[in-house]
Amino acid sequence: MPGSLATQPVFLFLQGPHGPFFNSLARKLRQTGATVWRVGFNAGDRAFWWHGPGYIPFRAQTEHWPATLSELISERQVTDLVVYGDTRPLHAQAIIIAKKAGLRVHVFEEGYLRPYWITYERNGANGHSAVMGLSIDEMADNLRNPGHQTRLPPGHWGDTRQHVFYGALYHACVLALNRGYPAFRPHRTLTVSTEFRLYLRRLALMPLHALERGAATLRIRRGGFPYHLVLLQLEHDASFRFHSDYPDMASFLGDVIDGFSRGAPAHHHLVFKAHPLEDGRAPIRRDIRNLAATYGLTGRVHYVGGGKLARLLDVARSAVTVNSTAGQQVLWRGLPLLCLGRAVYAKPGIVSDQPVADFFANPMTPNAAHYDVLRRYLLETSQIPGGYYAMRGRRTALRQIVDRMLADTDVGVSDTKPTAAHEQHLKVVR
Repeated sequence: MPGSLATQPVFLFLQGPHGPFFNSLARKLRQTGATVWRVGFNAGDRAFWWHGPGYIPFRAQTEHWPATLSELISERQVTDLVVYGDTRPLHAQAIIIAKKAGLRVHVFEEGYLRPYWITYERNGANGHSAVMGLSIDEMADNLRNPGHQTRLPPGHWGDTRQHVFYGALYHACVLALNRGYPAFRPHRTLTVSTEFRLYLRRLALMPLHALERGAATLRIRRGGFPYHLVLLQLEHDASFRFHSDYPDMASFLGDVIDGFSRGAPAHHHLVFKAHPLEDGRAPIRRDIRNLAATYGLTGRVHYVGGGKLARLLDVARSAVTVNSTAGQQVLWRGLPLLCLGRAVYAKPGIVSDQPVADFFANPMTPNAAHYDVLRRYLLETSQIPGGYYAMRGRRTALRQIVDRMLADTDVGVSDTKPTAAHEQHLKVVR
């Protein structure tokens, strides 16, 4: 039985974040006496798993995955499943099978309060998180330390360069060493070679992008005009694809610019900030330029290619997003936020429920007390200080996460039944 003190747990890891985080976590778990296995689906998975005896290659066609996983759970007496992200088809299938078998399911994701925290939840994250079904009052009732001051972000650590580096290395391994996995197909639409080239280009152009970013940010900050900030996401990001109703980024851009043209005062400007890992696979900059011209907004619409958010947020009037985790930085500053997708922070009274044009005309300010409860609850239940990619961030996260995974019960709301959300998700991705 998962969590029984009579037997040591048996963890089965699937795909993790690019880099050595899962390997380091598994080493820490083995030190506690737990058994750890890893299923690898390509040479990139193998390259970042350095414990050969615990590695299980999956080389078959994906239609054989459910049966293979069920056999592994039974034969290896698996008690716990560990995944990074719960929307990849292989992971979504695995979570349903694991829950039916009575396993604990550990889901890692990028931090809801990133970049200084990572997310760890049982059974689902983002739109599949149990937090989605909680009201602010229910969160307040479950706070363990309601009188304590909310934790502030740590001094500083950043891992964008490491993230891009490990992504390039991962895809290079898949591109060059994947002969042993003839049936492997990536969970995204781009080929592995295209992904690899995009990562390499991103690495090579980082200095140039930094200069362009700095110049664009300086022009906006010195422009003297009031502006609203649009927090862009990666079009292929799981939250955008599976937890919003937008089929592509162009549709979101059209809604925002149309609403701005109808609602914003004539002297206000609109600033689009790209995701730090935006690699140009979607023609966002071109679409923004064309839409601005179509709506007669040329000169009032700006684009910033990634970078730090704080300098732009500090003097913004409001922000709009689909469901970016960066929305939490907006709310932390007490700025109005319009969220056009599904997110753990999209609670009544915290984010605006206004139509887009009305929001730009007179944005609703978030209820500070409600957001404080939400932030406290997330920090107590799902946010782990640290990061996946930089060494310092990994060390910080690993100091806490092992004890959390070994606990019989999770500190947050947990549902061990196969969820309708995951079942519906599988129908969408098939």
